[in-house]
Order: sequence, then structure tokens, then C-alpha cells
Amino acid sequence: MVEATATSRSIRTSAQKAGLVLDLIRGKDVTQALATLKFSTKGVARSIHTLLRSAMANAQQAEGFGGDVERLFVSAAYADQGSSFKRVRPAPMGRAFRVVKRTAHLTVQVTERPVRRRAPAPSRPRARKSAGAERNA
Repeated sequence: MVEATATSRSIRTSAQKAGLVLDLIRGKDVTQALATLKFSTKGVARSIHTLLRSAMANAQQAEGFGGDVERLFVSAAYADQGSSFKRVRPAPMGRAFRVVKRTAHLTVQVTERPVRRRAPAPSRPRARKSAGAERNA
């Protein structure tokens, strides 16, 4: 079972906004997650889409990968708070307000689903013929 991780640092969005989009894809197959990100209206979805494709490429390069991208799913996706840019905005009467421009560190981890082998059907004991059925036959 292959695990691969991709991290993108200092993405120009807040960790809270990125976390909302990451919640949409956590636990889904990668093809379904890519489709979800493609049609998402959030601006950070494009960065996460790129990050997910990078994690898929990392999984394909990993030793022991089965070769089937369809078996990959998003096992972990989270956003941590990055550094913040502090800026000043002029305010009335000579004052100044502080503006905080936040960044986030995004991490996506994909894992290969184990191959499901079909369990053999349990053998049922044959029904025995009744004594009366043997006589009639």
C-alpha cells in the first residue's frame, strides 16, 4: 500500500478558507476529488487541484506502486496557518488600521486502496434426502 504526500507552502489564502475546500475532497477517490475541485467556485480550489495532481505523481513514482491511479484516494488533507503579512491602511483623523494578509500551508496525502480479493463462497452442506424419498424413487 503506497502513500504519497504533497505540500504547498505560503499559499495566499487563509487556512480556514482552504480547510473548507479540503473538507470536500477528504476520503474521496482522486478522480472524483479532481472533478469536485474543477467545478468548485472557491479561488483556492485551483491551488489544491495542482497540489492533488502533484501528490498523484508522487504516488506513481513511489516504489511498490500498483500502477492503477484509479485505486488512489485522498487519505488526508489539511491546511495549517502560515506566516502573515502585516500591512497598514490609512484611517480617518491621521490614524492607521492594521491589515493582516494571511497565508496557509496545504498538505494532501493520497493512499492506494488495497486490492479486494473475493472470498470464496462458504460451502453449504447438501440437504440429505429423507428416508421416504429414497423409497419412492
